[in-house]
Amino acid sequence: MKNFTISEVIDSFGVNKFTWKVFFFLGFAMVFDGYDYMIVSYTMPQIKAEWGLTAVQTGSLSSWSLFGLILGGAIAGILSDKFGRKKTLTFSIATYALLTIPIYFAPSFAFFAVFRVLAGVGLGACIPVVTTIFSESTPTNRRALFITFGMAWMIVGWVTAGLVATAIVPVFGWRLCYLIGGIPFLYACLLFFKMHETAYWFANKGRNQEACEILAHIEKTATGKVTERDPNALVIPPKAKVVGPKALFTKEYRTITAGVWITYFCGCFTVYGINAWLPSLMLEKGFTLSSAYGLAIAQNGAAVIANCSTGFVAEIIGRRKNLIMSYIVAAGAVVLVAIAPTHFAILLFTNIFMGFAINYAITAVQPLMAEGYPTEFRNTGVSWCQAFGRLGGALAPIVAGAVIGMGLGFTMSFLFYIIPCIIGAIAAFLFVKRETKGKSLDQLAEEQSKVTA
Repeated sequence: MKNFTISEVIDSFGVNKFTWKVFFFLGFAMVFDGYDYMIVSYTMPQIKAEWGLTAVQTGSLSSWSLFGLILGGAIAGILSDKFGRKKTLTFSIATYALLTIPIYFAPSFAFFAVFRVLAGVGLGACIPVVTTIFSESTPTNRRALFITFGMAWMIVGWVTAGLVATAIVPVFGWRLCYLIGGIPFLYACLLFFKMHETAYWFANKGRNQEACEILAHIEKTATGKVTERDPNALVIPPKAKVVGPKALFTKEYRTITAGVWITYFCGCFTVYGINAWLPSLMLEKGFTLSSAYGLAIAQNGAAVIANCSTGFVAEIIGRRKNLIMSYIVAAGAVVLVAIAPTHFAILLFTNIFMGFAINYAITAVQPLMAEGYPTEFRNTGVSWCQAFGRLGGALAPIVAGAVIGMGLGFTMSFLFYIIPCIIGAIAAFLFVKRETKGKSLDQLAEEQSKVTA
């Protein structure tokens, strides 16, 4: 029987029913994830008023879950590479859902902080596993597209958080928003019974028979037929000599690690810092609560379009060029918002453009995370990169609170975000060297094995 690789089989079916099934399964997981994080930004003004918080404490409300994200991300990659993508994903969703519910009863700032950190562990585990599953379940020529589309689902969750807050907070107060955050637990139960493990993970563990069964399931879903494949004919790329977190810093991978870590850190710092403070800053500029929420929702709505667009462009011009360009445009967008006059229509337009630009940039990094590492430690690579990036996201609201507390004004508070945008562009230029566009995961692993031989 003819030898075959997993990439060859998946690529032969193109985008099919199975691809879209994975897309929607993971998509809804990201919607819930996005809601759970962003609801804090929309409830910050009310929490600040109820507990009499300082500017730095208020900024930290968004940061606590991100500190949990760092820990969850670091752990998730190791667990996913060892125990499987499916188990790690379903457990992480159930964890953050159950640990969000107690916020409804939060009596103090300290209680809120503790449970946001704990819930953040689950949130941090979810995102990198989703990225990895997308990379291992989609055809090579559409891999970047589906990875970035997956991040667009998270932005849908951000928009949903704004819509829920707009409807709930004025009538019922901020607490009910967190009780709603427990709903994803039911979805985790559904995923556990409906989702499949990836063929790449099975094959990497030497479980070729189960890998072939997954390929048969994909074929049946895509074509209605099943081709018999000999597990012994499955070709698996040579395994890396070093695996786990330490593999990320070997001479073969340290350059791509530096590239994706720094660019994602800068992207998270910009996106999470702006999102955390935007509603509050707009309230301080004199806008009503609904107008302030409206500007934030519009910005996040533009982010959905950005996340879909960046995948298309990456498939055309390549990952590296797309990444460098995106951070340069993001810097320009930040300047426009900073110097825009206090007029709702103008601020609406500039916020939409900024939302598009900064989220385009952070999402442009996503394909490179999964494509830069082999199956043995792919999810570790993705999750540790995202964990480091979330450190930037966790620090940003606190740093922004300190900058705002200095009384420099709205313009200077926004111009501050030019710095991470410029650093992101420079890091992409210096450290992202290998173009991965159009290459299968098996091909990338084979190329890397020749380099390290």
